[in-house]
Amino acid sequence: MNKQESLKPIDVAVVVALALRHPQTASTYSELAEELAVSASTVHGSVQRLQKTGLLRAGSREPNLHELRNYLVHGVKHSFPPILGRVMKGVPTAHSGPALSDQFESSNPFVWPDVHGSIRGTSLTPLYPRAVRLPAHSPQLYQVLTLIDALRV
Repeated sequence: MNKQESLKPIDVAVVVALALRHPQTASTYSELAEELAVSASTVHGSVQRLQKTGLLRAGSREPNLHELRNYLVHGVKHSFPPILGRVMKGVPTAHSGPALSDQFESSNPFVWPDVHGSIRGTSLTPLYPRAVRLPAHSPQLYQVLTLIDALRV
């Protein structure tokens, strides 16, 4: 009997990273792995799962943008519900992140826990542990993942 596979949180970051690239820009597993601060084998496994779900077109690393939009708006919060923790230092996310912080005034920011973070707030477990490195490594991907966190919370 075949094993039922399901998406992993890192898969969201991988498909978004691919969607942010120019359509004609080929990305190697190593390049994506470096951007996300994960291994190339992690990215490879992610691409395989994303192809099976239809979030990537079959046999390619091309995102199915229609399906991706629907999943991010309607499904990601159910697949990966937010895990909130105590107030601590961290990297701003959700409504406290770079895309929305000017739109919302809040005395209760959300952060990905990180001892080197810039603000204190309610901790929100990131979709994958090394996401806290994204502000320096991939600001655009960081910004999109904070928007996804806003949808999750």
